[in-house]
Amino acid sequence: MFFHNIRIAFVSSIATLVLGATACSDNQANDDTTASFPEAVNQVENVSSTSTTNLSGTINIDGSSTVFPVSEVMAKEFQKANSGVKINVAFSGTGGGFKKFCAGETDITDASRPINEKEVELCRKNNVEYIELPVAFDSLSVVVNAKNDFVQCLKVNELKKMWEPTAEGKVTNWNQISSNFPNRPLKLFGPGKDSGTYDYFTLAIVGEEGKSRGDYTKSENDNALVKGISQDQNALGFFGYAYYAANRNQLKLVAIDNGYGCTEPSAQTVANSSYQPLSRPIFIYVKKSAATRPEVKAFTNFYLSPDNANLVLQVGYVPLPNITLQSANSRFNQGITGSVFGGQGSVIGIGQKGLQEKQ
Repeated sequence: MFFHNIRIAFVSSIATLVLGATACSDNQANDDTTASFPEAVNQVENVSSTSTTNLSGTINIDGSSTVFPVSEVMAKEFQKANSGVKINVAFSGTGGGFKKFCAGETDITDASRPINEKEVELCRKNNVEYIELPVAFDSLSVVVNAKNDFVQCLKVNELKKMWEPTAEGKVTNWNQISSNFPNRPLKLFGPGKDSGTYDYFTLAIVGEEGKSRGDYTKSENDNALVKGISQDQNALGFFGYAYYAANRNQLKLVAIDNGYGCTEPSAQTVANSSYQPLSRPIFIYVKKSAATRPEVKAFTNFYLSPDNANLVLQVGYVPLPNITLQSANSRFNQGITGSVFGGQGSVIGIGQKGLQEKQ
């Protein structure tokens, strides 16, 4: 099952650090937007799932595949105590999700980056007001095939050399990245251009959002990327940590050196902001007109409850500190619309403290 291999040590360290301390190529891979995370759902314990009497209705959620595991497990657990509410959770990428959301087709959209200027304008054009809510931290992860025996750590400028637009058709072998690497073909896998993870990664690594070489295997479905990397010993790719954690027997995590030594994603390196530039907050956006519906209000409050932080742990992400969740919940219940990031899109280097200051 998909979540059978979540790294227990990682989950335990997050629980100790966050809950205790805060009291917190043009080749298209096959897509499958009906993927789910059943074992994460089945393993949930001690979750706040208080039923609200006579709740009913349907909530439609789409957007980021990175945030999908969190929304999926939240929806499953919420529905256990609120069987009259149907919650449909899908993913089409952050960009694809915002297109649907701003067209009024969904109630909530998952996003692995803040809304950008074009999306703000699209929502404004269609009179869609939204409430921006951070829900967790992700340590965007670079991975290689489990049988790769020569890559332990990559410098940011080495990643840039792989992914920048000028690398297309030219940087095709591992030994072009470093003379220490063998003369083997370099096979790259990553999200497509509708992905917020793609936007964030290109800004953080290449220096410009949405700009990279085009000759890599792309998909909005991270499960398809996992499959591709696991089947090619020369592969490298990137996606949210949850997808690595669920498949660590098939993948190998690569440490990142941003000038201060090789650092792997962990509870500590996310919390102290040393896993940079690939640590980032992830979000949901709730349509204001939907937020007044009892079932949407109850589900969003459930999503933001510190009592349910262990659901975030289950899928391999870092829960927000209680104070940040409480600020987000207050923002939601007061109906405060707009983005604290000003339509900027991807923002690099926002740690837990910086996020709290923006709420």
